Amino acid sequence: MNIEKVNIAVIGQGYVGLPLAIEFGKKYPTIGFDINVNRIDDLKNYIDHTNEASQEQLRSADQLNFSSDINDITSCNVYVVTVPTPIDEFKTPDLSPLRGATKMLGEILKKGDTVIYESTVYPGCTEEVCVPLLESGSGLVFNQDFSCGYSPERIVPGDKINTLTTIKKVTSGSTLEIANFVDDLYSSIITAGTYKAASMKVAEASKAIENAQRDLNISFVNELALIFDRVGIDTQDVLDAAGTKWNFLKYKPGLVGGHCISVDPYYLAYKAENLGYHPEVILSGRRVNDNMSTFVANKMIKMLIKAGKQIMGSKVLILGVTFKENCPDIRNSKVADVDNELKEFGLEVDAYDYEADPAEVKEEYGIDLIDQIKEKYDGILLAVSHNKFSMINIESLKKDSESVVFDLKGFLPRNQVNSRL
Repeated sequence: MNIEKVNIAVIGQGYVGLPLAIEFGKKYPTIGFDINVNRIDDLKNYIDHTNEASQEQLRSADQLNFSSDINDITSCNVYVVTVPTPIDEFKTPDLSPLRGATKMLGEILKKGDTVIYESTVYPGCTEEVCVPLLESGSGLVFNQDFSCGYSPERIVPGDKINTLTTIKKVTSGSTLEIANFVDDLYSSIITAGTYKAASMKVAEASKAIENAQRDLNISFVNELALIFDRVGIDTQDVLDAAGTKWNFLKYKPGLVGGHCISVDPYYLAYKAENLGYHPEVILSGRRVNDNMSTFVANKMIKMLIKAGKQIMGSKVLILGVTFKENCPDIRNSKVADVDNELKEFGLEVDAYDYEADPAEVKEEYGIDLIDQIKEKYDGILLAVSHNKFSMINIESLKKDSESVVFDLKGFLPRNQVNSRL
């Protein structure tokens, strides 16, 4: 297929799909498709509640339209799937959104069409799960009537410097010809360039290990934080000292949430276990990071007790509930786990986050965000380092001189906090 003749539909208009649709829409006829009618209505009015795209950026894609009607994408010949791939309550891959999108495309797939997947999966998922659904739904034959590609997303929510076009893109295809086509297509919009992987499985695996590596590095410093807390020294001080060596990796401890780092390792582990191998290192890192919310809550309780505070009925303020700074994304936020732990101890907990959508937080975690800070607190927990939190007078939020401040991000001035993670 000639890229000059493409007619693209980007399936899913979230943090990944919308920026992609915008860039494609600057060069090719493109439809941003999502089953969420309200989301599509907002985008048609140049409103993006994820804050990934401004009105100016949405208007800049003069060949981009939005739709939630499947009939509007039947004439497209390239379909790019960017739906979520979360994990379930048992920490195994939940492929229901991916299966649903693929079944939908199977109903409209035509000869000569190409389906490119960006959703994070385990190695082999595209060919083992998606292709059979496309074949059964369409009655077409893979690599004869239609083709597939895989190009893992590398979007960093909230990052305005490392954006879609400035991050090198890994590409792949089900045949050499399709691999070249997919690479040419992405090369036309990615200024940082592309890297053509040896196969779709290689491309799938590359995405999985990117985030598994980061997860393991963070789990290492999180474990150091657990050790140094017992030693009685500040983890940040240790990291600053070790960081004076040129080859020391400067990762910081913290709560690990979001749609990638806290999820992708489980996809890799799932595939490994299906093949008869139990991945010790990957899963041990996950255990450390998943247990950090319990450590944080227990540490806060110990700080309050040491300060002479009565736990039952004491009031604590949590600053930030999103999974990272300067971003409204609350997916897999571990702050919610801390909130629950503190409440189980009998504390009264307020949570404040100007970035997060209160309705979304309530629906997802059952937490009622306060819209402004009006009270004084026995304890203050800074969980997310949003820029505007630097403008808050922390001292003014304390109930008395014995009130404690626990800074998980090393964000506040050292003399304003009782402890850092």
